Amino acid sequence: MDKKKTKDTRTRNWTIVVYPESAPENWREIIDEMHVPWVESPLHDKDIEPDGTIKKAHWHILLMFANKKSYSQVKEISQALNAPNPQKCENAKGMVRYFAHMDSPHKYQYDKSAIIAHSGAEISSYLQATKMERYQLIGEMIAFVRENDITEMRDLIDYAMDTRFDDWFPLLCDNSAFIMEQYVKSNRHGRKR
Repeated sequence: MDKKKTKDTRTRNWTIVVYPESAPENWREIIDEMHVPWVESPLHDKDIEPDGTIKKAHWHILLMFANKKSYSQVKEISQALNAPNPQKCENAKGMVRYFAHMDSPHKYQYDKSAIIAHSGAEISSYLQATKMERYQLIGEMIAFVRENDITEMRDLIDYAMDTRFDDWFPLLCDNSAFIMEQYVKSNRHGRKR
């Protein structure tokens, strides 16, 4: 007797759109009480429709379950939030980056520091600069060193920590300090010539 295999339509990551005017006032607490890692986008209030009108303000929510959940299980959550039907999320990293339109330069660029991780969701690796973005940021740092005659690495790091904490500072901490140290040192010694 052949048993037909049914396709597993469950998945671990789901996304929901929440509208301010229809969501309960305590919508975040409703999700928090599930003790499931989740991510909240900045309020998307500057998105444009194809006809040029502003889209209705909304938040994107990414739910990151430890185990697969069915559509009907997640639909209960979206109903509790008075939100439209949930959608499967094929790529959590891509979705989190979409929350700020990081990879869509033609769309309004929301502040990625306004993306909020809840209940232990770990998203920092999702927001890291791509290789090309890293090169652009290093170029910005080099231009800053040149324009401000920076001769000590400490001054660059202090500036990055105080004013560019979301982009320059992580690069200097993780993988770009060597090139910048060499450039600052070269700038310092170049003054003596």
